[in-house]
Amino acid sequence: MISQVFILSSKGDHLIYKDFRGEAGSDVVSIFYEMVTALTGDQPPVVMSHKDLHFVHVRQGGLYWVATTTADSSPFTVVEFLNRLTALVKDYCGTLSEKSVQMNFALIYELLDEVVDYGYVQTTSSDVLKNFIQTEAVSSRPFSLFDLSNVGLFGAETQQNKVAPSSASARPIQSSREQGGKSEIFVDVIERMSVVIGSNGVLMKADVQGEIRVKCYMPSCSEMRIGLNEEFSIGKSQLRGYGAAVRVDECSFHQAVRLDEFDSHRILRLCPSQGEQTVMQYQLSDNLPSAPPFRLFPTIERDNGGRLLMYMKLRCDLPPKTAAINVCASVPVPKGSVSLSQELSSPDQSAELKPQSRAVVWEIPRFPGGTQLSALFKVITQTHTRKHTHANTHTHTFQYMTPPVSRPSSAGRPGPQLGLHVGGGSRRSELRAAEDHGHGAAGPLPPPVARPARPVAALGSIRHPLGLLHHSGLKK
Repeated sequence: MISQVFILSSKGDHLIYKDFRGEAGSDVVSIFYEMVTALTGDQPPVVMSHKDLHFVHVRQGGLYWVATTTADSSPFTVVEFLNRLTALVKDYCGTLSEKSVQMNFALIYELLDEVVDYGYVQTTSSDVLKNFIQTEAVSSRPFSLFDLSNVGLFGAETQQNKVAPSSASARPIQSSREQGGKSEIFVDVIERMSVVIGSNGVLMKADVQGEIRVKCYMPSCSEMRIGLNEEFSIGKSQLRGYGAAVRVDECSFHQAVRLDEFDSHRILRLCPSQGEQTVMQYQLSDNLPSAPPFRLFPTIERDNGGRLLMYMKLRCDLPPKTAAINVCASVPVPKGSVSLSQELSSPDQSAELKPQSRAVVWEIPRFPGGTQLSALFKVITQTHTRKHTHANTHTHTFQYMTPPVSRPSSAGRPGPQLGLHVGGGSRRSELRAAEDHGHGAAGPLPPPVARPARPVAALGSIRHPLGLLHHSGLKK
């Protein structure tokens, strides 16, 4: 049973406030923000209490999504409700940001009225809500020059045009025809990788978590068929042979996915509802047969003044036409580090010392494939010996993410941590849609195409995640 739901910006601004039961005053918003800002960690607890009132919150899109309750409700249930609420707002508003919430506050209030009745959750299904939500969403996505990166000379078609930009699916599911609404389906392959590399550059540990997401803008889609790589194998016990195989340790599927043809033809069948849903999740924890797509070359020493000098060279081995965006590297520093000065290779980069997490956070807005960036960090520390300093920076932990041609993750080892988002897109050309008003249904899937044998790439989709998909289609 939920008493209140409210949304706050990272600065504490009140964006949305809805009281369902009148059990507490509106001052609970200020109480919650004071409790969050008074904590000494970057990750405040999900559940907090003040007198007889319990606060449950999640952080999505740089916003605090908070629910309060006075009853002994299950915190897991409330967290699941908040996660589902953020997914609904993203589906109906297009993006999760402070600007989109401000521009679509009327739509969000209408969603809350339909989802929760006197503190009890009624439904969070997009298929049910679409019959009751009448407010049109206002798009908040600004124009970007990156949207023109796939346009050839004089607007000519290019090979890259066959892949939709990663921002193409960031629009409301109920866009009207006047707002550019189209009947489309986007299939994104997203992978998150966490890698631990020793100071000598040797790969020590790797963990990969991936998922296939489907975002549907079709009001009536009977069935969708997604064909994976024919040689997609599951389990550590399966022998590695030769061919275009992709191997994972384990995988799980959405409850709506039918697996009748998965074992024989690696085909997933489902009837997607409007909005975004995760069709499949998979995991691999093993030694990688090939080098990670990013390499870091660190040099650590002390100058005559006792400052710690960390020279970092970061190279992106992704294809030249691919760019990593919103790269965030966390470089651990010794205990007692008090100040930082930096020299970065381009003015759009930034770096900040966070003493609480004992790390230097290096942010790179855009990192093109086939290029190299460098940074020099000068850290002033308290009395630490040279031996102690090198002991704290012996291993290097990388984290990176590749969304729609897509990888953050967390690792508990000390060392530089790299989280990056590679911009790519969804293959529109691999989908054939048939709506329920007059269009002919798509034909059967084409037979598998014979491919020349080559050594197994256990993670061939890491560098090219869409290689996981072989063919996909829709039928009536």
